[in-house]
Formats: sequence, structure tokens, C-alpha cells
Amino acid sequence: MRILSFAVLLVIILYSFGFGITLWKEKQKLGALAVFFLCLTIVVLPFFSIF
Repeated sequence: MRILSFAVLLVIILYSFGFGITLWKEKQKLGALAVFFLCLTIVVLPFFSIF
């Protein structure tokens, strides 16, 4: 179950990071920074709930 959780989180992070890159290329830098911050949050928060 833990592996499945990490796999799902990885897919969400990669999709969100790709969306942030798309926003950055479209010159929407503030929105891209917000998405990158959310990706960072997605990476950090599960460690507090899983471990």
C-alpha cells in the first residue's frame, strides 16, 4: 500500500511540475511559481502523515 501511495504521489508531482513548466513558457511566471510551490508541498507533506 505504501508503494502505491508513493507511485500516485509521483504521478501527481510529475503532472503538476509539467503544468508549471507550461505556465512558465507561456510567460505566466506567478502562476508557475505557485504550482512549483504546490509541488514542493506535495513532496514534503506526505512524510509527516506517512512516517
